Amino acid sequence: MTTANPGGPAGRILVPGGYGAVGATVTGTLRDWFPGRVVPGGRDAAKAERHGGVRVDVGDPAGFGAVLDELGDVTLVVLCVEPPDQGIARVCLERGAGLVDIGATRRLLDGVTALRDIAVGSGAAAVLSVGVAPGLTNLLARRAHEEVGGADRIDLTVLLGSGERHGADAVRWTVDGLAAPTAARPLRISLPGHGTRTRTAYPFPFSDQHTLARTLGVAEVTTRLSLDSRALTALLFVLRRTGALRAVRRAGPRRLLTEAFRRVRLGGDRFVVRADAHRGGRHAAWAATGREQSRFTALMAAHAAREVLSGAVPPGVHHIEELPVFAKLPEALTGAGLTVRRLLPGDIR
Repeated sequence: MTTANPGGPAGRILVPGGYGAVGATVTGTLRDWFPGRVVPGGRDAAKAERHGGVRVDVGDPAGFGAVLDELGDVTLVVLCVEPPDQGIARVCLERGAGLVDIGATRRLLDGVTALRDIAVGSGAAAVLSVGVAPGLTNLLARRAHEEVGGADRIDLTVLLGSGERHGADAVRWTVDGLAAPTAARPLRISLPGHGTRTRTAYPFPFSDQHTLARTLGVAEVTTRLSLDSRALTALLFVLRRTGALRAVRRAGPRRLLTEAFRRVRLGGDRFVVRADAHRGGRHAAWAATGREQSRFTALMAAHAAREVLSGAVPPGVHHIEELPVFAKLPEALTGAGLTVRRLLPGDIR
């Protein structure tokens, strides 16, 4: 990984959502690396100004473009809040500004991926699937996939700490995911750092499973979720199975359940991601563990931003596993507390 910006463009870095749960760490990390160049943004003008930033609204592409034009020298946008569609990405890429997007919704990421020709034409580089899931899951999946010589099936497992304080956008996204129907089956699996007993992980609509099926050419990819609180995990997915969560698609119940999730503190802040690749009788698995999923999402985004600014990412729209420069990014985060390991046969279940 690079440690500076060797000859890359020296414009400013705009961080929409730059004072939120993830964005504050992105802003702080990038300010350490690129002093005087980072501009946080958000819809609350007074709060943005207090953080040395500007008012931006990702729901208003025309207004967002006007902010870019007014600033005049934005080289990179690090999107730390999810917009309603790909309009903001288009505004950035048409102006030749690079993009790093921490979003995890398949529909939105597919929309940005479709802007590849615009990015190539303007010379802009965009990196998607940046975070823990998607992000770390994508990178570990690629390792396991290559070890078995090209997987027929990849199983991704994500365990999140239910005691961690998450931002409102992340909680709303999780609530929506719980309400989404699925045909995939749960999986019993062991997870490093969480004892010898296997856990049940349940299918969940993380975008990585759809992206990896395309970028790695794997026929079957499934991502499953568990929480560190076994009781809360069981309760939520029983409610899903019985159809009780379908009501959260309506605005009122959705708000109530989102607020309840923000208040629940039944577990800790540790997370695990595990990637298992299968090809015939061959099986390889990698896992990463750490604390504070939001912090590592931010660190992944900051490292991706640094590589874009260094010129290491070619023009176009790329998911993180498609870029060799990020192959060792998990190891680069060990100093921040991430543990990365290849699981031995005795660890694989």
